[in-house]
Amino acid sequence: MGKLIYSMITSLDGFVSDRDGNFGWGTPDEELHAFINERQRAIGTYLYGRRMYETMVFWETADQLPDEPDVIRDYAQVWQAAEKIVYSSTLTEVASERTRIERTFDPEAVRVWKSGSERDLAIAGPDLAAAAIRAGLVDEYELFVGPVIVGGGHPFFAADARAELELLEEQRFANGVLFARYGVTG
Repeated sequence: MGKLIYSMITSLDGFVSDRDGNFGWGTPDEELHAFINERQRAIGTYLYGRRMYETMVFWETADQLPDEPDVIRDYAQVWQAAEKIVYSSTLTEVASERTRIERTFDPEAVRVWKSGSERDLAIAGPDLAAAAIRAGLVDEYELFVGPVIVGGGHPFFAADARAELELLEEQRFANGVLFARYGVTG
């Protein structure tokens, strides 16, 4: 059975993007990117909302760009190998292989996918993750906390998020990012 993991880079004050929608402050350096690449190898399926998918689809061809570091090409290949499910009522077509559109988020369908999956599933995007958290679907939380305070924007957690957690893993990186992985206990 696969786990559903909510994993994103966040500011110290808990935002995945600032008030203007910018998230460049969270761009990982080579050390952090290599760590993220290794973690993502366990993912068999990504669950995205439309906006997150439109951000992530860059990885469909990133390995073909000239002069990119190995960590970029490596992540692109990891991302390309996984299935992608995009939840959108407006998207009419996808721009990546191994991708399908679902019109609505169906918690029961996600439960079925988790129970039948040999690999983990990842959910990204705070709005979609909020729906999964409310439905009790998220098994683990991975926070990559950047050394920046942005003062507002799109929060990592919705205001009604609630879960009892235990710290499973932590790591500090030279660029000041702190990684914390939590498991749901109840």
